[in-house]
Amino acid sequence: MLTVHHLNNSRSQRVLWLLEELGLPYEVRRYERDAATLLAPEALRAVHPLGKAPVVTEGDLVVAETGAIVEYILERHGTGRLEPERGGAEWWRFRHWMHHAEGSAMPPLVMTLVLGRLPDGMPPAAQSMARGMMEGVQKGFVGPNLERLKAYWNEALAPTGWFAGPEMTAADIMMSFPLEAASSRSPFGEGQPNPGAFLARIHARPAYQRALERGGPYAYA
Repeated sequence: MLTVHHLNNSRSQRVLWLLEELGLPYEVRRYERDAATLLAPEALRAVHPLGKAPVVTEGDLVVAETGAIVEYILERHGTGRLEPERGGAEWWRFRHWMHHAEGSAMPPLVMTLVLGRLPDGMPPAAQSMARGMMEGVQKGFVGPNLERLKAYWNEALAPTGWFAGPEMTAADIMMSFPLEAASSRSPFGEGQPNPGAFLARIHARPAYQRALERGGPYAYA
């Protein structure tokens, strides 16, 4: 049986959702972040050397990285579901969004989170200087990059409401976390209605709701 090593408030929620959409049996082993540092517990390093989630095990096989996990599950257990016909135009669009989710989408969102938290643990005298530097990085680099991404996502969703064709695919599952994080850290503007509609649609899916029941509510702020 597939075992999902699931960390609260993490990208591993997407793996649970995928498994629920496919109707596959699986076990959840839950781990809790340190309340002060927000880091994963040391116990995860016993599963994978990096000590991060998600990790999926099946027999002796250990698979890490969300994108690789999703591809593994589709290849071994998907029977062609949640992916377009291979080799066509929609297939390559699907592949693009599968990699875009972590390769281009998440870095500026992670930087936004980190830049917003760094001064908290600094001495008061250093906080003002650090905050000014971080605001400069956010305004001059991270913010504009994120705005381009948000416009790109809004345009990509316009034709069908999904990222890779007329129906939902695993690419939409991969893209769910970046859009959820962006909606919290850098809300979409009035001229960008499609990401919000996308999030409302996926959040209403029974499989998404079942995944929350298995993994527990999560915050992506």
